[in-house]
Amino acid sequence: METLIVLGGALLFLVLLMASIAFHELGHLSFAKLFKVRVPQYMVGFGPTLKSWRRGETEYGIKWIPLGGYIRMIGMLPPRKDDPEGMLRNSSTGRFQMLIDSAREGALEEVGPGDRDRVFYSKQWWQKLLIMFAGPAANLLLAFVFFAVLIMGFGTMQATPTISSVAKCTIPAAEAYNADGTARECTAEETARSTPAAKAGLQPGDVFVSFAGQKIDDYPELQGLIRESADRSVAAVVERDGREVPITLQVTANQLPDLKDPEKTVTVGFVGITPLTDRVQGGPVDVATQMGDMTVRTLEAFVNLPEKMVGVWQAAFSGEERDPEGPIGVVGASRLGGEILASENPGIEKLTWFIGLLASLNFAVGMFNLIPLLPLDGGHIAGALWEGVKRGAARVLRRPDPGYVDVAKLLPLTYAMSLVLLVMGALLVYADLINPVRLT
Repeated sequence: METLIVLGGALLFLVLLMASIAFHELGHLSFAKLFKVRVPQYMVGFGPTLKSWRRGETEYGIKWIPLGGYIRMIGMLPPRKDDPEGMLRNSSTGRFQMLIDSAREGALEEVGPGDRDRVFYSKQWWQKLLIMFAGPAANLLLAFVFFAVLIMGFGTMQATPTISSVAKCTIPAAEAYNADGTARECTAEETARSTPAAKAGLQPGDVFVSFAGQKIDDYPELQGLIRESADRSVAAVVERDGREVPITLQVTANQLPDLKDPEKTVTVGFVGITPLTDRVQGGPVDVATQMGDMTVRTLEAFVNLPEKMVGVWQAAFSGEERDPEGPIGVVGASRLGGEILASENPGIEKLTWFIGLLASLNFAVGMFNLIPLLPLDGGHIAGALWEGVKRGAARVLRRPDPGYVDVAKLLPLTYAMSLVLLVMGALLVYADLINPVRLT
C-alpha cells in the first residue's frame, strides 16, 4: 500500500512539475505572440508526440518524455548581414562555419515570403529580451505564489517566546549526547544545581513579555538577548494564566552551537528553556525575504555546481551517500514528492512540504534558465542586452545602426553547452534511480 502511495504521489508531483514547465513555455509563447513572432509549435516534453492539436498557426502538444518543453519560433538564427533577405550564400569551408551555415539554413527554411516582420531576430532588442525572460519569470512567479501560500496562508513552523519545557540541568553542547547518539540525561548532582530557568520558577506555557527591559516579539529576539547576558542577573516578565509575572534570571554561561555555524561552539548566556514551535503566518515582506534568501542560496549552489555534480557521480557509481543539499533531477524530485505524501506526518505537514518542494524547484528552474549561456534563456537575454548596448552606443556616438547581434556565431559553444546539460541530466536521472535523495 505504501509503495502505491509513493508511486501515486510521485506521479502527481511529476504532473504538477510538467504543468510548471508548461507555464514556463506559456510565458515565452504569450510574449512571442504579443510581438507578432510566428510560433509553429508549443510542446511540453520531448520525443515522439503523444497528443497534439492546432489552434491557428500554432500546434500545441504533449510528448512522451516528460523532461522539459519548448516553443519553436521562426527566425531564431539570422542570416549573415551581407546575405540577401531570406537567403544564404555559400561560405568558405571550415568545420565550424559549415556547422553555423547549416543551422542558419535550417532556421530560414520555415521563413515564408510574408514572414519578414515575424521572425525573432528582426524584433527590437527589448522585445527579444521580454520574450526570453518571460519563461524564467513564469517559474519565479509560481515560486512566489507557492511561497506566499506557505508563509501567508499556512504559516511556517517557528520558535515562539512561549516556553515548551524547562531544562533540569546545564549540559555543554559537547556533552549533550551519549556515544550512541541519544540525548544524555541529567545526573543527580547536575539536577541539584538546576538551571536559571528552573531556579526562577519558569513553567511550560509561560510567555516572555520582556527581557532586560526590552519588549519581546519573537523567539530569535529573546534568544539573542539571552546569549548576550552570560553571567548577569536579568529582570524579565512572563505572562502566566493571563497575568504578568516579574522574575529575575541569573543567566549562566554555557557552551552552545554557534547560530551562524552549528559546527562550532561558542560560550554564551544560558537559562535552560525550550521554546514552543507553532505555525506563524507572515506577510508579503516575509515572502520577499524568503525569495531573497533563496536567490543567495541558489547563486551559491550554481558556483558550487561542478563540485556538487562530482558528488552526484560518486553517489551514482561509488555508492557514497547522496548529498541532500546537492542537485536533483525530475525523477528524484518526483520521488521525494511521493515519499512526502506517504510519510506518517500529519496532513497539513505533508501538504506544506509538498508545496514547499514545488516552490523550491520552480525557483531553481527559473534561476537556472537565467544563466547567461546558450542554449539557456539567459544566453538569448544576454544577446538581446548586448544588442541594446551596441545600438544605444551607436545612437549616442552618431554612428550607423549595427543591427542585430548574430547569436549564430556562438553555436559551437551552444552545442558544447547542450552536451554538458544532456550529460548532467542523464547523470541526475541515473543517480535519482540508483541512489536517490530520500526524505529521511
